[in-house]
Amino acid sequence: MSAINGITDESTKCVMVIDLGLSLGLRLNTAGLLGATLGRRLEKIIGPDVADASGESHVGILNVPLPILSADADTIKAIREKAMKVEGLLVVDFTETAQREVRYEDYTEKLSATSAGELKYLGVALYGPKKSVNKLVGNLPLLR
Repeated sequence: MSAINGITDESTKCVMVIDLGLSLGLRLNTAGLLGATLGRRLEKIIGPDVADASGESHVGILNVPLPILSADADTIKAIREKAMKVEGLLVVDFTETAQREVRYEDYTEKLSATSAGELKYLGVALYGPKKSVNKLVGNLPLLR
């Protein structure tokens, strides 16, 4: 089974790692953007709409656990670099470059002119084989 297909079972895991040095607002913004991208790329991790006892419909939400962990910027960068080498792992990153730009066109222009070594990562989301994800982030604390 490919983890990238969005099907989750006991052998897959989904996590986010957010820079603990960010302000609360930027941490929330980073988590929200990473989550939106995960939902788009892995549609099957969003459950179906559900009706409550009154018959009102509630839009489906994430149907897998999603721990949000914390680390410093250097650790996040190292996790991303290692994660990019793991087959079957979806890696979604959010950079300071992305956070600063309002227009997506400006972001893509600036990102394409910046080398990977110069980027500061505010957060990263990982989805894939549980063993691989745990190896990368297993020692990190929850974001509080």
